[in-house]
Amino acid sequence: MEEKNQKRMKILCLHGFRTSGKFLQNQLSKWHPSLFLHHFHLDYPNGLYGAGGKSDIEEIFPPPYFEWFQFDKDFTEYTNLEECISYLCQYITHKGPFHGLLGFSQGATLCALLLGYKAQGKVLKEHPPFKMFVSISGSKFRDPSICEVAYKDKIETKSVHFIGAKDWLKLPSEELANAFHDPLIIRHPQGHTVPRLDETSTEQLHKWIADILVPSKGGICNGEHDEVGSVEETMKVDDEERKHIINKNTIDASEFEKNEVKEETPKQNININSMDSSEFGTNEVNT
Repeated sequence: MEEKNQKRMKILCLHGFRTSGKFLQNQLSKWHPSLFLHHFHLDYPNGLYGAGGKSDIEEIFPPPYFEWFQFDKDFTEYTNLEECISYLCQYITHKGPFHGLLGFSQGATLCALLLGYKAQGKVLKEHPPFKMFVSISGSKFRDPSICEVAYKDKIETKSVHFIGAKDWLKLPSEELANAFHDPLIIRHPQGHTVPRLDETSTEQLHKWIADILVPSKGGICNGEHDEVGSVEETMKVDDEERKHIINKNTIDASEFEKNEVKEETPKQNININSMDSSEFGTNEVNT
C-alpha cells in the first residue's frame, strides 16, 4: 500500500474548525473515488490544538475535535496563527513534497494563506510549487497586514472553489476565489458543508483533475517531484486518453450514484452570532 501511495500525487487535506482529519475524510467520502482516491494520496492531519469549546458535530461524529488557530468575533485578530503556520510548514517539509492542498472552511482558508505566502517568498521557499488547490467554503483573512502579503497578487496555483448558495460564508468564498488566477468555481445549492455533487459538477471536476494529471505541454507536473515521474511513466496519457479518463470516470460516477446510500444525518441550525458556530464553524455539516 505504501509503495502504491508513493506513486500518487500527494494532497494535504485540512479540516474545518473543531472537527478532525477523520471527519473531513468522512465528508469527502460522498464524492466518487474516481475523482481523488484513484489518482491521489490524501493526507488528513489533525489541527494543532484541541477544540477550545463546543463542536457542532458532537451529535453526529465522535471526538476528539481540533482547531488550527483561534480568532475574535470579527475575525481580525488571531491567536496561535503563527504557530499554526510554522507547524504546517514543518509538516509539509517533513511529510512532503505535496503536490496540492485541499481544505474545508478554516482548513481552506489556511491553505490559501500558505499558497499566498509561498507565492510572495514568505514560507516554504525550498518546496516545489503546488499544482492544485481545492477550496470548500474557504475565505480570506481580514487582517490588513496579512492581506497586503498573501493576496498582494493573484495566486497562480490552479484552483477549484466550491461555493454554496445557502452557505453563510458564500460572499467570503467568492472573495477568496477572486484572489486566484482563472479559478474554477463550482456552485451548489447547499450550505456550509462538503456538498454532494450532481452530474454537471462531477463532470467539471473530472475535467479539472484530468488537466492536472495530463498538462497540455510537458509531462505530469513537468517532473518536478520524483513521485510524479512514476505517475507519468505508468499513465502515458495524451489528449485522447484524457478524454478516455473523463468518460470512464463519468460512467463510474454514474454507477456510484445508483448504489449510494442516502444521508440520514440531520442538519444543524445556523447561528452566525454564536462563537461556538463561529466564523469557521461547521453548521450544516454532513457526514
